[in-house]
Amino acid sequence: MPPSTAGTPLTIGVSLKMYFGHARTLEWAAAVAGIAGEHPAVRSGAVRFFVIPTFPSLVPVHDLLADTPVLLGAQDLAWADEGAFTGEVSGRELAEIGVDLVEIAHAERRTLFHERDDEIAGKVHAAFRNHLLPLVCVGETSRASGADAAAEVTAQLDRFLASATADGIAGPVIVAYEPVWAIGAPAPAPDEHIVEVLAGIEDDLAARPVLSGSTVIYGGSAGPGLLTRGGGRIGGLFLGRFAHDPAAIRTVLDEASALMESGVHA
Repeated sequence: MPPSTAGTPLTIGVSLKMYFGHARTLEWAAAVAGIAGEHPAVRSGAVRFFVIPTFPSLVPVHDLLADTPVLLGAQDLAWADEGAFTGEVSGRELAEIGVDLVEIAHAERRTLFHERDDEIAGKVHAAFRNHLLPLVCVGETSRASGADAAAEVTAQLDRFLASATADGIAGPVIVAYEPVWAIGAPAPAPDEHIVEVLAGIEDDLAARPVLSGSTVIYGGSAGPGLLTRGGGRIGGLFLGRFAHDPAAIRTVLDEASALMESGVHA
């Protein structure tokens, strides 16, 4: 294994949402396990890489990732750990089957399934108490200035995290900034907008000692070139449909590796 790379690792991940069937998910995961598991950036720790497949594929994907440093994520969890909650999946069970992190508060969950702030806070708390890393999604619904967008998304974090961290069981989180108006768009938000909002979120997290070690990444039609253009000011990417081609993941990992080796990201 290559020696560990100095500096803060970049965090890069992929959610498959509900695009693939079971067989294609496993085929994709096997290919990604081969690419990411052998990539020097991932194996050295310069990049923390995660994949989030559908619920039915979590156990077999866990097996496919077994010999790699790739983290396994789930797309949601219940706020309760057990009980008469038909159709829900608990953080307790996710931890039991080897899940590492869980995605919470994606814009689609809030818009299509009407998740309330208190439900999201309950899910963040459930992740913490079951030792799962929360991947908390935030984003403004319409275009705004960088300062206004940063104010809006940090207010979302206030609502999502306040009660979740009240009893002292909190820890690091990954915050995925995904401006809702850019999700699925042909291109991401303007680079300087992204950088300004990410910096605002980072400042907000730095003021919350209970969340020490947290990371902020960008989603919303993220793709190759963005990390380089960010000049070390973007802590990672949350990839969507671009990463349905496993070869595209190699492209982003190569870019991350070059960025780390150049010393731009530290």
